[in-house]
Amino acid sequence: MSGRTIIITGASDGIGAQAARQLVASGEHVVLVGRSPEKTRAVAAELGAPYHLADFTRLDDVRALASALGAYARIDVLMNNAGGVMGPRETTTDGFEKTLQVNHLAPFLLTNLLIDRLTASRSVVLNTSSAANQVFSRLDLTDLELTRGYTPNRAYGNAKLANILFTRELHRRYHPQGLSTAAFHPGTVATNFASESSSLMRLIYRTPLRHLLLITPQQGTDTMLWLANGTPGVDWQPGQYYDRRNIGMVHPIADNPVLTQMLWDQSAQMVGL
Repeated sequence: MSGRTIIITGASDGIGAQAARQLVASGEHVVLVGRSPEKTRAVAAELGAPYHLADFTRLDDVRALASALGAYARIDVLMNNAGGVMGPRETTTDGFEKTLQVNHLAPFLLTNLLIDRLTASRSVVLNTSSAANQVFSRLDLTDLELTRGYTPNRAYGNAKLANILFTRELHRRYHPQGLSTAAFHPGTVATNFASESSSLMRLIYRTPLRHLLLITPQQGTDTMLWLANGTPGVDWQPGQYYDRRNIGMVHPIADNPVLTQMLWDQSAQMVGL
């Protein structure tokens, strides 16, 4: 399995950086993608790994990233890991609600722009989701951007549910062409995840409570690396959502195939595909 090309977004910190360290140590060719120039360059220098900078609040950055990644002869694993819970409602330069864009629209666009390379490589696409898809989501396709009833937690829960719906529709469309995909919950990990948020989650992530309630980034990579290193269809079932190496519980609407197709179509229209 060694020597594969593995792209990790959100690789400048947290579970993305930790996964990169473990994969490089096992002989994989890891490509880092991060928003922070300083943090991303530091991890790249530590690992001797190539890197690309992209801010997912700007879809032009995502398009430029896809173009740059197209230079790699193959992509064996794409880890769509960048994301986070935000603060008060705001829109990006593209005009979309920030939580939705960073967590869902940006990885949706990146994956689709790379789809020819991914299918040719018979790639694995892993999408970092969260148990928040059950707890906080109230997904309404008529108001994806939460112009009504916005809270940071609801926006995050909706986006993490969108990750699962995207995973399932990506599987339906492209698994026959050799693509394997899964979403996963890494656990509640002690990282800078909620640093920009006004959510009550910040009290856990940014206070001494983190030492009691959160797991380490290394622990948080367990399911991610299990999926990346396993064999789809043998060790895990493509198109599913995993939590601690088991198929996890999802919001009931995640089982609606019509909804997954509608979200795909709406997302594609939003990002200009």
